[in-house]
Amino acid sequence: MVQARHSVRDFRPDPIPADVLAAILDDARHAPSWSNTRPYLLAVASGEQADRLRAAYLARFDESLELRHRKRGAALAAWLRRTLPDGDFPTWKRYPDELRKRSVKVGVGLYQHLGIVRGDRAGRDAHARRNLAFFGAPTVAFLLVHEDLLPFSAHDGGLMLQTLMLSATARGVGSCAMGELATWRGPLADEFTLDPKYKLITGLALGYPSDAPVNQFRAEHPPVPQAPTR
Repeated sequence: MVQARHSVRDFRPDPIPADVLAAILDDARHAPSWSNTRPYLLAVASGEQADRLRAAYLARFDESLELRHRKRGAALAAWLRRTLPDGDFPTWKRYPDELRKRSVKVGVGLYQHLGIVRGDRAGRDAHARRNLAFFGAPTVAFLLVHEDLLPFSAHDGGLMLQTLMLSATARGVGSCAMGELATWRGPLADEFTLDPKYKLITGLALGYPSDAPVNQFRAEHPPVPQAPTR
């Protein structure tokens, strides 16, 4: 089941039956956590609520294009319009060099699979925008972790999310974690009552995979990095 799970980037509109979604969430509660504190929150939306969130996140993306393209004066203009990202953590921060090469490799592989050539900014923007549309998924979830127990709350949240995704896979439900959603907290706060101590770290799309070619892409999974012995 672990090797069967992969990131789905195009979903059918069919809703997940309520009993199936409930069973997935029930499995997720069995994930281990630091002293059983379960220091995280999950905000789950389907139907009209998911559609409102989708529209709100797409609007944030469209407002941020000049920032993403690093156009001169874009940051000041966004500040004046009050449209700067309002996430709890910076998501556009450059990865450390020793980790960035892995991100670049999977990005290049995905773009090649999609036929998006180097320099095709419009193509890249269109694909990035699909993140904010939750890839068409009928259900979206948001993971928030307790700020006073970081980094352990993020560790526990990750364990829970992986348990949830594996449970979904076992039931034929696809998933895709979407860190880009953590760039903005505002749309989520408009739909849910959120304790300010809980910080948004990622989103998750859930639904039934479509037959779109993008779903045939698989990222490389090299061996787990291990520290050398002395």
